[in-house]
Amino acid sequence: MAKTETAEAVGGREETDKAPETVHREAEDEKAKGKPKPGQRAEVSNLDIVRHYFDAAADRLKLRDDLRTVFWSPYREVTVQIPVKLEDGKVHVYSGYRIQHNGARGPYKGGVRFHPEVDIDEVRALASLMSWKTAVVNIPFGGAKGGVNCPAGELEPAELQKIARSFMDKIEKVLGPTRDIPAPDVGTNAQVMAWFMDEYGKLHGHTPAICTGKPIELEGSLGREAATGRGCVYMFREAAPHLGLSPADTTFAVQGFGNVGSWAARLMHQLGCRMVAVSDATGAVQSKKGIDPDALHAFIAEGGKLTEFEECEEIDPEDLVGVECDVFIPAALGGMIREDNADRLQCKMLIEGANSPTTPAADAILNDKDVYIVPDVMANAGGVVVSYFEWVQNLQHFRWEEREVNDKLATIMRRTYREVSARAKEEKIPLREASYEIGIERVVQAARTRGYVT
Repeated sequence: MAKTETAEAVGGREETDKAPETVHREAEDEKAKGKPKPGQRAEVSNLDIVRHYFDAAADRLKLRDDLRTVFWSPYREVTVQIPVKLEDGKVHVYSGYRIQHNGARGPYKGGVRFHPEVDIDEVRALASLMSWKTAVVNIPFGGAKGGVNCPAGELEPAELQKIARSFMDKIEKVLGPTRDIPAPDVGTNAQVMAWFMDEYGKLHGHTPAICTGKPIELEGSLGREAATGRGCVYMFREAAPHLGLSPADTTFAVQGFGNVGSWAARLMHQLGCRMVAVSDATGAVQSKKGIDPDALHAFIAEGGKLTEFEECEEIDPEDLVGVECDVFIPAALGGMIREDNADRLQCKMLIEGANSPTTPAADAILNDKDVYIVPDVMANAGGVVVSYFEWVQNLQHFRWEEREVNDKLATIMRRTYREVSARAKEEKIPLREASYEIGIERVVQAARTRGYVT
């Protein structure tokens, strides 16, 4: 089957067409030898990562055990079966999930991920992270997440459409513009959102506010595609003075040249920064002279392979973390910065474009090395912020100009950074701990004000 381009490529990952049991056996063999496979994720799950940071913040906030249960466990979990006949003539059965974690601060909000490794625990972790993320940036949403364990990159568009429409048809009863609003994530894009909107509209009438990240032609927002990467760059601009960095003298590396990573790279380049290394699903390259991310993006869009880009030296994806640079941007999947490779990082700042890219053990190593970490819960919130703008525009059936969208995004990201950094400075804690504290406090306060808990 031909591969289709998705909104967020699985950057920094090794793809394979081997049988799952073969992959598992080889991974175990590598583990026994003490050699990580290129691009492998940490053994600790996304759920364990988010739970660790939640518990640490709850300890500092002295949150009662009974309330921890309320604010950690999801409010609603939906699991559905998605049988789809594909072009091979066989019926493939996928599992679909929608986890609504907490809605104290507003309608549930979160993306839908199409990836073969999706499972209910990963979706639970991402839904929880969305609750804290929307609270940290102070937009009126709760947290949710969805996923289908299908191999999106290996499917034809018609097959993806079948899966998307079937998934929406099975979960639409718990969705709605004032209930739960999906968005794109890994393996999904604006086209998938168009199918979601159309399928929902068959039952409820034209409802563009049912999801965000839609095509511009269907009331999507200008600036939404670049929003997550742009938000990361706004965070860099706020954090750079803390380390005495000026864009013209800043070098950076990107792990995962998908939607988030490519936009972050292109916008960093516009500031005058120099990209010295980058990876995606096909491999990794470096160049001390610098890599033009605009040219690289165009090269890949025309069918080129990242490792074949001119004037670059191909490197092992595992060696990307060891490239000397000022800023490292992990924008692939979770658990890529691990205990066994964190010490190799030679950067001054880490800006987490992906969700949960850094394990707790790696986080401790980097803090000991004085690496300044701008955590995922605030760094990659630009996407949900502009999703909020899209939702507002859809409710009014009114469109803002792209400059207005970007200016409003900048205002929120700047405010968020300053609030979190002030808390971090006051309590002498890292930004990650401060951001979780603020997010959890705001969700708990909203729930108490509603009378949901006392």
